[in-house]
Amino acid sequence: MPRSGRVARGKGFLMSFFRLYARVLALLAPDRGLAWGLAGAAIAMAALQFLEPVLFGRVVDLLARSAVLGEAGVWAEAVTLLAIWGAVGLTAIATNVSLSLLADRMAHRNRLRQAARYFRHVLTLPLSYHGDVQSGRLMKIMLVGCDNLFGLWLGFFREHLVTFLGVLLLLPLTLLLNWRLGLLLIGLVLVFTVLTAFIVSRTQAAQTAVTRFHSRLAGSAQDALSNVMVVQSFTRMHSETEAFRDITREVLRHQFPVLNWWALAHVISRAASTITVILIFMLGTLLHLRGQATVGEIVSFMGFATLLVARLEAAVTFVATMLLQAPALREFLEVMDAQSSVPERADAQEVGRAEGRVAFEEVHFAYPRGAPVLHGLSFAARPGQTIALVGETGAGKTTSMQLLQRLWDPTAGRITLDGQDLRELSLDSLRRNIGVVFQESMLFNRTIRENLLVGRPEATQEEIEAACRLAEAHDFILRQPHAYDTLVGERGSSLSGGQKQRLAIARALLKDPPVLILDEATSALDAATEARVQKALRALMAGRTTFIIAHRLSTVRDADEILVFEHGRIVERGGFDALVGSGGRFADLVRTQLTGMAP
Repeated sequence: MPRSGRVARGKGFLMSFFRLYARVLALLAPDRGLAWGLAGAAIAMAALQFLEPVLFGRVVDLLARSAVLGEAGVWAEAVTLLAIWGAVGLTAIATNVSLSLLADRMAHRNRLRQAARYFRHVLTLPLSYHGDVQSGRLMKIMLVGCDNLFGLWLGFFREHLVTFLGVLLLLPLTLLLNWRLGLLLIGLVLVFTVLTAFIVSRTQAAQTAVTRFHSRLAGSAQDALSNVMVVQSFTRMHSETEAFRDITREVLRHQFPVLNWWALAHVISRAASTITVILIFMLGTLLHLRGQATVGEIVSFMGFATLLVARLEAAVTFVATMLLQAPALREFLEVMDAQSSVPERADAQEVGRAEGRVAFEEVHFAYPRGAPVLHGLSFAARPGQTIALVGETGAGKTTSMQLLQRLWDPTAGRITLDGQDLRELSLDSLRRNIGVVFQESMLFNRTIRENLLVGRPEATQEEIEAACRLAEAHDFILRQPHAYDTLVGERGSSLSGGQKQRLAIARALLKDPPVLILDEATSALDAATEARVQKALRALMAGRTTFIIAHRLSTVRDADEILVFEHGRIVERGGFDALVGSGGRFADLVRTQLTGMAP
């Protein structure tokens, strides 16, 4: 690459670097008072470190003049200098201890605060986002991002701010002591800056690729582990392991050149310490012989050089670390900046318990980057009415119910609850009024009781047991090793399909919502259990607006109205007997299920 291109990339990185660093520091806003106090302590620390070489040089000059001053004169000045030096040293120790302790606590506190913010934010993101991003990758981004934030905050107040102030403010003061030696130190800083910019320009692209492969690694591992049954059943262990190794090889292929460049930077920075001391000694000797520098000034500048080189080594290490961490930090901030596709209005209304009047008014919908799914749906449900949605897979039944929960927003038209557009209601109050029993039982890796309390956290044990009895779940729960305190395993792996589904029904019963969605709620149950649960569901549905998504058409016989979906449209509607008698699409579906043959 031409030199001008590398310089441009280096400048681009520095601008991006400062913007990212400023964004990271801005996250400390809740502790801004403490942060400003720590910044003041860092300024004091930089000044105190600057004073020590100066005092050392003054002591050397005093000793050089001892023959002229005499013993009494030397001791008089020495006591003053040593007292000042002792006070500076003790103050520096106290400042450093306070800075370290307070910065450590602030960094820990804010790491946990940002983790909590990230977790809550991710939970509020819509299904469209979670469908595109693997959960393992999101976990990796949170854990790595928060650890990196912690390291940057801690390093900033303990070291980087002191280094920055020392270079920016205190280094020019050396010109007042001896401008010739001062220029030599300033030249050293410029060499370090150019070296760092050059190495950054050669490594930033590779490190971005490394972070991308690390994210793929986490996503691949999570994908395989969450489907371990499929992996074992189809003997995919070798293939999945090889795919994992392929990604690790790509990580190393991109990472090693980065490490090589920064190893070279560390070697050069270490050599700079020795070279700088030699140059100061040589230039200082020449200036001393010409009467342009005292021995004390030479000693002071050697102290400055040692201190400055140590600080610049730390700065190079920081820039290297920041380069390694920057892509991960950007991933973290990108997730935090992700916007919901169902944003809540600032003036969103809180609603209490709804009556349950639901209406779809010319609703159209298409998934992002997808073809239209729903075309002009219009139907209404009165409070307490049961509406069944039937049709072939992909006809739009589940999508329409996702719109009712406002997991998505219509691309045209509107959906109302008790006459209010769902987009005018707060998400929490809307979803409190809707209970769902999903086609796939979704259980946390927690106890049975904790899974049930998702429906209503304040429910008593008596209310929990009553709901479980209605759902035909109480008896099998008592047979578990620890009854209601039994862990169900990841996704309820220790329970059968029917047991998981009955817990899901009990959870909905406990929530007691005015609007109910049953998404194939009895599909995992055997015939005998389904009959018992159907009885419980009828009790649950009484007085509630209920939407039943069903493929087994025998389960919708008692629905007040059946909506037949086809390609995102309602092609028929009416009661069970009337639709069968009409000989239309619904009659074909019933005949197909009875005979097992396509119409």
